[in-house]
Amino acid sequence: MLFTDVIRNKRDREELSAEEIEFFVAGLTDGSIPPEQVAALAMAIVLNSMSFEETGRLTRAMAGSGTMLDWRNDELGGPVVDKHSTGGLGDKVSLVLAPLAAACGCFVPMISGRGLGHGGGTLDKIEAIPGYRSCPDLATFKDAVKAVGCAIIGQTGDLAPADRRLYAIRDITATVESIPLITASILSKKMAAGLDALVMDIKVGSGAFMRTLEQARALAESIIETAKVSGLKTHALITDMNENLGSTAGNALEVQEAVEFLTNQTREPRLEQVVLALVAEMLLMGDLESDRNAARTKAERALDSGRAAEVFARMVAQLGGPKDFVEGYRRYLPRAPVCRPVHADTRGYLTAVDGRGLGHAVIELGGGRRRTDDELDLSVGFSEVAPIGSEIDAERPLALVHAASADVAERAAGMLRRACAIGPAAPAERPVVYTTLNAEG
Repeated sequence: MLFTDVIRNKRDREELSAEEIEFFVAGLTDGSIPPEQVAALAMAIVLNSMSFEETGRLTRAMAGSGTMLDWRNDELGGPVVDKHSTGGLGDKVSLVLAPLAAACGCFVPMISGRGLGHGGGTLDKIEAIPGYRSCPDLATFKDAVKAVGCAIIGQTGDLAPADRRLYAIRDITATVESIPLITASILSKKMAAGLDALVMDIKVGSGAFMRTLEQARALAESIIETAKVSGLKTHALITDMNENLGSTAGNALEVQEAVEFLTNQTREPRLEQVVLALVAEMLLMGDLESDRNAARTKAERALDSGRAAEVFARMVAQLGGPKDFVEGYRRYLPRAPVCRPVHADTRGYLTAVDGRGLGHAVIELGGGRRRTDDELDLSVGFSEVAPIGSEIDAERPLALVHAASADVAERAAGMLRRACAIGPAAPAERPVVYTTLNAEG
């Protein structure tokens, strides 16, 4: 079989057979298909899409390209449940959610990715913690989940290696925004992790890959239906990403915000709503609670009591990070040498934010990638990011910029100003969680 024929078939809007998809995944896994051909097929899929059947074939093939974890003989004492987000600006939910869900009785083997497009990746954030082994061997990963209740790691060479290569190529070839490719990428990793259930966080808005509710619903339905065929129980929440989630954007800065959230120092309201809604859904799907209100109350108690922070501290130590990281995070996290406020050119109310513009400003600072081999500056980004509806004046800046130099800080500040709209009145409030979907509707 010639791979050019596979590309041509999808270019001409034909459905790829199981044999063609298996050939593609085998070539991804062993590297026999060159990057330019992988990118060509990815672009053909972006333009011509895939059926649910094709997406299911691709998902199962990529999940089976490496080791498939099985927790049934480990006697964990609780459900194996995970959450996955489609990503967006300032999305540090996983850093808070994994230890919180574990504190409530779930076991969370979270396999996360690096930054994709304009959004930051959980794996990049967690690597801001010195010593943390983000890509351990599978035995270490499983031991951490069993001992602590959760572990956040990146894709190793063992788990869905075909997706790992495709993910990296998509990031730099404008082929991220494809519902079938997003579906297959997410579910292949989660199936390989051996989950009992999965909760999806589908982001929608200017800072998300899905810009409209219609697109977000289409992705949610694709993931739910593909997961159903594969035997993985999946629910999806559609949540707002029309602005930064939380008060920070940038790797180390987001880790700091996560620690301060877990230790009850400060909780940005939108971030708190998303975290609690997702954890409550995980408890329902894991049969740890039968009512959403009770599940949310259980999560709130685990957070307020400090149990979630304790789990986070144990996870960091278990995977090689400092044993006193939660107490001494300010000493351990890298800090940028330049920090200054970014003021708007006019006064008024922040009425809208171009999330992609803000994401590109983080990339300009060095906190995101233009190429797969770019080395990130984990210290840079924005903090004290003003939420939509804030009154912006001489006292209240749009954010604080953290940069490696004054020149880079000024360029990123200009990008932030251009991403923000200022008006004479505060806009109407938007929902944070729009809806919850499952296989029944």
